[in-house]
Amino acid sequence: MRSVDELFDLAAEHRGSRDVIEDMMPSVKPPEDIAGLSDDRILAGMTKAIFQAGFNWKVIENKWPGFEEAFEGFDPVRWKFMSDDDFDAFLRDTRIVRNGLKIQTVRDNAGMLCDLADEYGSAATCIAEWPVSDFAGLLAMLHKRGSRLGGATAQYFLRFLGKDGWVMGRDVVAGLVREGVIEKTPTGKAAQRKVQDAFNAWSSESGRPFAHISRVLALSVGPHL
Repeated sequence: MRSVDELFDLAAEHRGSRDVIEDMMPSVKPPEDIAGLSDDRILAGMTKAIFQAGFNWKVIENKWPGFEEAFEGFDPVRWKFMSDDDFDAFLRDTRIVRNGLKIQTVRDNAGMLCDLADEYGSAATCIAEWPVSDFAGLLAMLHKRGSRLGGATAQYFLRFLGKDGWVMGRDVVAGLVREGVIEKTPTGKAAQRKVQDAFNAWSSESGRPFAHISRVLALSVGPHL
């Protein structure tokens, strides 16, 4: 594997300069900032990422004030008890995108967040304190216990939340394959462990957060990919 410094140089060859690359780094929040969020913001963030998945992100962004209004601020305790009448009303509510399967995730994920709050004090605390050295484990937990939080959806949710971690987009996968970490998109546990080990090593070597390493990997494959 190349060092992170070498990956920066490779990305700069494609994008113009290291200063340009530095300006493209995603922001990462300290754990205390994430832990300080209320769990309604966690449910809102999850829901937004789920509705954006496979859909036009701009449409969801434009309608988001309507989502916030329709779901009354996304209080998990309220929505873990979503009734059939609530659900039927949402299917008629033009303030939101009326996708029944995705609407149901609000109830299911609200229940998960309430369970995490019982276990950790708040769901936000669980996410904030989960070690980045086991980011793959956090993704696996959200996929197993949540609804429609597999694939890249949970990764984007966590990135938007400010949690450090990777987003396994096409270019990141291409970079990892080029560096000999994996052979294809990492879907199995063994491949995900290899990704985790590589990010742990790069972060230890460079002091960089995973989010920056992920972005540099994507930029290093060239703008044509």
